[in-house]
Amino acid sequence: MKPGKLFLALTIAALAADAALLYAQRFGGRGRRGGYDGAYYIRQADQNSFTGDFTFCRLAFRDAYDGDGNGWGVDYPRADQNLSIRLSELTKARVDFDKNDDPNFYVMRATDDALFQCPFVMMTEPGGAFLDDNEAKALRAYMLKGGFLWADDFWGEYAWQHWVREVRKIFPNEHDYPIIDVPMNHAMFHTLFDVKEFPQIPGIGIWAGWHQTSERGADSATPHARAILDAKGRVMLFMSHNTDFGDGYEREGDDPSYFYNFSVPGYAIGIDVLLYAMTH
Repeated sequence: MKPGKLFLALTIAALAADAALLYAQRFGGRGRRGGYDGAYYIRQADQNSFTGDFTFCRLAFRDAYDGDGNGWGVDYPRADQNLSIRLSELTKARVDFDKNDDPNFYVMRATDDALFQCPFVMMTEPGGAFLDDNEAKALRAYMLKGGFLWADDFWGEYAWQHWVREVRKIFPNEHDYPIIDVPMNHAMFHTLFDVKEFPQIPGIGIWAGWHQTSERGADSATPHARAILDAKGRVMLFMSHNTDFGDGYEREGDDPSYFYNFSVPGYAIGIDVLLYAMTH
């Protein structure tokens, strides 16, 4: 293991050991899943929710009848909390914590005014998403005004093509807004950690049961880092396909093997992406 990667692994391991028991006691098992309106507790933002410090924002969306995904709530809320905590511990970035020293995190729809308070928003399993015209218009305005959307955790060609159709509702002009493959020498992957490889992170169940990383076999064998850029070359829509960073964050304390193999490289990418989103 290279020195930089070893330092990151040891640092996160020490922090995770201290936090694991507290998280287990406070939040129990893994995040639950729900529909567009939320079948479970959702933290919604209001005009007083944002302090200027980093706050994790998650996009809620409706499921498409022909989509491939398990809804916007996959990995919620532990991935949101854990990535926020690691950002505060591994960088000098100011993160918004509540009075109980838990990171604040919020869920919002594309048409919520609060979206424009978030420099960064994440969505999971976009291969199952449905966006109507108003939602697509709102996301377009958000990203063109400087917002950053990370779409993570969708596997195989069917899910990819479904998501591309939704993306083209947001950015219909393929000439002005092409989808590109992000090279590993891009500045986004070197804001703090010098990342050389884009990892394939499986759900922990796939790893524990079969010790493989591709969740759809040959159909999802290669992880992809893809993006749409604005007119100035800034990444405004980042897409991690055939990989699941959210599970790497959510399940960091569940299994040591999974942690060292996937959470560590997942955090290197995640921290780099957050810092890029807040500085570009």
